[in-house]
Amino acid sequence: MKPAPVALSVREGVALAPYTTLGLGGAARWFVEATDEATLRAALVWARARGVAVRILGGGSNVVVPDAGVDALVVQIGLRGVTTREVRGAVEVTAAAGEPWDDLVAFAVAHDWAGLECLSGIPGLVGATPMQNVGAYGQEVSDTVVAVRALDTSSGDAVTLSPAQCGFGYRDSAFKSREPGRYVVLAVTYRLRPGGAPTLGYADVARDVAARALTAPTLSDVRTSVLAIRRTKSMVLIPGDPNRRSCGSFFTNPVVPREAAERVAERAGERNLPRWPQGDGGVKLSAAWLIERAGFRRGQREGAVGLSTAHALAIVAHDGARATDVLAFARRLQDSVAERFGVRLALEPAVWQ
Repeated sequence: MKPAPVALSVREGVALAPYTTLGLGGAARWFVEATDEATLRAALVWARARGVAVRILGGGSNVVVPDAGVDALVVQIGLRGVTTREVRGAVEVTAAAGEPWDDLVAFAVAHDWAGLECLSGIPGLVGATPMQNVGAYGQEVSDTVVAVRALDTSSGDAVTLSPAQCGFGYRDSAFKSREPGRYVVLAVTYRLRPGGAPTLGYADVARDVAARALTAPTLSDVRTSVLAIRRTKSMVLIPGDPNRRSCGSFFTNPVVPREAAERVAERAGERNLPRWPQGDGGVKLSAAWLIERAGFRRGQREGAVGLSTAHALAIVAHDGARATDVLAFARRLQDSVAERFGVRLALEPAVWQ
C-alpha cells in the first residue's frame, strides 16, 4: 500500500532574518517547515517538478542570507527525536537533524557519556554538525560520529554514510565541499563512552578547571567550564548580549605549510605566534590573532557592522546593518590579513546566493 500523499504547506515571501542569528537578509520565495521525512521528501518533489532551487535551513547560526532574499524553496528542518543503544561497552546516541545541538550535549553529559562535553554551548541543530565537522576546545564531532543518515537528493533514497564516506576534515566534510547540496542530513549517530574521562586537551579549559581546584573534574565540570569560557567570548546566544547577532566564528583558523607559518612569524616580528602542528605536516594558525595583528581591534565598527567586543573572530550586525555590509567588512578583514601576512582567511558560514 502506498503511503498517503502529504498535504504540503508552501508559504510565499517568508522573511528569513528572524530565522538567523545575524538577523539579516531578505525573504524566501517559498518556504516549508519539514517536521518529518515525508514532508521533506514532498518538498523536494515539489521543487523538482517546478525547477526550483532548494536551500536547507537549520538553526540559522551559520548562514548569511542576501538582502534580496533567495529565489528558492527554503526548507527548515524540524525533525526531532533521540534514541540510544548500548554497543560493545559504548553507547550510540542517534539524534534527528532538527534536535538542538546543545540540548543533545547536555543530555549526554547528564548520562555521564563522554565525547561531546567540550562542544557545549554551540548554537544550531544536530544536522549541521557533520556538515561543518563542528569542533571546539579539543573535540570534533568526527571523533564520535559513526553514521549519518541522509536523503540523497540525486536519487531520492535515504542512505546511511560511514565516517569515511563523510570525508571529514578541519571544519569540513563531503557534505560541505565535495558534493554540496546533494545530501540532506536526517539523523546523526554518535558513539560515546559511558563513564569516560572528560577531554582536557585545550589550555583554556584546563586552566578554568584548575582555577576551580578540581583535581578529578567530571563531564559536568568541563561543560560548566566550556560554557563559562564561551560566555566570556560572547559565543553563547544570550538575550541582551550586544554581540549576539553574529555567526560566531566568521573565519576558520587557517592551516598553512610550515614555511608559511615561519613567514607569518617573521612578518609579525613574533617568534612565539600561536600555532598548532597538524598531522599532515601543516600548521594551524589563529585567525583571531592574524586579524588583530593586521590592525583590527575587538569592538571596532564600520557603520552598523563590526567585530565583537569579546572576540576578534566574530562579526556582529548592529541595528541598520545589511548582509552586504557584513560581507564587505569580512572582505576587508580578509584583504588586510592577506596583505599583512600572505594568508587568505576562509569564511566559516555559508553565504547563500
